[in-house]
Amino acid sequence: MEIVVDKITKIYGRQKAVDNLSFRVRPGEILGFLGPNGAGKTTTMKAITCYLSPNSGDIKVGGISVWDNPYEIKKLIGYLPENNPLYQDMSVIDYLKFVAEIQGVPKTEVEGRISEMVRVCDLHGEKHKKIRELSKGYKQRVGLAQALINDPEVLILDEPTTGLDPNQIVEIRELIKTIGREKTVILSSHILAEVEATCDRILIINKGKIVADGTAGELRKQARGNEILKVRISGAERNKAFEEIKALPTVDWVDLPEDGTDLYEIHSKADNNSAKAIFDMCVNNGWFISELTPIETKLEDVFREVTKN
Repeated sequence: MEIVVDKITKIYGRQKAVDNLSFRVRPGEILGFLGPNGAGKTTTMKAITCYLSPNSGDIKVGGISVWDNPYEIKKLIGYLPENNPLYQDMSVIDYLKFVAEIQGVPKTEVEGRISEMVRVCDLHGEKHKKIRELSKGYKQRVGLAQALINDPEVLILDEPTTGLDPNQIVEIRELIKTIGREKTVILSSHILAEVEATCDRILIINKGKIVADGTAGELRKQARGNEILKVRISGAERNKAFEEIKALPTVDWVDLPEDGTDLYEIHSKADNNSAKAIFDMCVNNGWFISELTPIETKLEDVFREVTKN
């Protein structure tokens, strides 16, 4: 189911939390929704789920406007907010039954939906426990189960792996990827490696505006600009190798190591690749390449670059 956010603005007092924001999430897509604290992520997700109304603009979920029929939109969305909405003194089974009833799941289907959520979220061994007795990881699973209990077309997850240990993060990641095969998912997280491993596309906002949008590979490529290679050359006199590398037509500039080593950092010209030219140069001079490593920009570097102002 498609989500269309069209020029929404949300103002709190003098602060513009979301500023004329527009984007689209395609059916069956897992969108990573990133930004620093206060960027407007949670406000945007609450607007999509109809927990608050924007001051201007429109949001359509499955073609339905939040202004025309917010109650119908709520039926289409499963929402896991950052503060997991769990009743600690209820058992897992009783809580899921309660949520199913208030979500309007037909009585004849409630038991089946609960059994399905227990299976999908791997809660079989915990289903009769009080929620307060569960680990953080299992509480997150229960939170996902409550978001999925009415089989929504859209799933919106705000920091679903906060406070989890590495093993739990991997488990929740795999669960989200499985769910994402059938549903449209918006996932907010500060764990960038998690977003990269889980999401089909990444959207970064800062001060309520979009500052980056694309796949992880596309964002890294945009941030990196020209190709950078680390090359170690053996059997060559340092200054001669430096001059010959610098003279290659594909090379923009090269960093001569100050510590006397034979490892060079080579920056190619825009839209050029220097690996073959370096290889041919070494063959012609009887030198050996003992290392050639492309430097890949990390998603963390992209995030810092686009949100630094």
